[in-house]
Amino acid sequence: MKTLVIVAHPNLETSVVNKRWVRELLSRTDKYTVHDLYKAYPDGKIDAEKEQALVESHGNLVFQFPIHWFHCPPLLQAWFDDVLTYGWAYGSKGDRIKNRKIALAVSAGIRKEDYSSEGRYRYTLEQILVPFETTFRYCQADFRSFFAFYGQEKAPGGNEEEQHAARMDELEQSARDYLHFIDSL
Repeated sequence: MKTLVIVAHPNLETSVVNKRWVRELLSRTDKYTVHDLYKAYPDGKIDAEKEQALVESHGNLVFQFPIHWFHCPPLLQAWFDDVLTYGWAYGSKGDRIKNRKIALAVSAGIRKEDYSSEGRYRYTLEQILVPFETTFRYCQADFRSFFAFYGQEKAPGGNEEEQHAARMDELEQSARDYLHFIDSL
């Protein structure tokens, strides 16, 4: 079965990282279905039954999003609230994502060094993403960790052109690594 990648970026067209990842996913439509939540629900009203049917028609599940205030964008949180319902995702008869391999793919605008106990924000990205892991474990899904691309907020100075070229090379490699990550779930 194909992997369903639920993309939740409030403005995918202006994105650098998420847009590049989506382009890479779309080059392999035989393996991945890309579902853009903000495009599907511009009014923010999620059709839970439609989303549940989409999840059920796929194998692995990946949630791709930018870190937004150290969490996910609001529409993805609404998706979790509306779709992961009692009797479907959890509860005595809620087994639709039980044992399903689930992972996250996140873009973080902050440097990796800042996501550490000694860093600017005092917590690792792993720690910040624990609520997602806990949610999926509560639903008895098989949570498989996350793939991340870190940003350059307040990066040290230097030759701007060289830094940009290096970041673009890093981004291209991350797109290939992202597909490898998904395939190895």
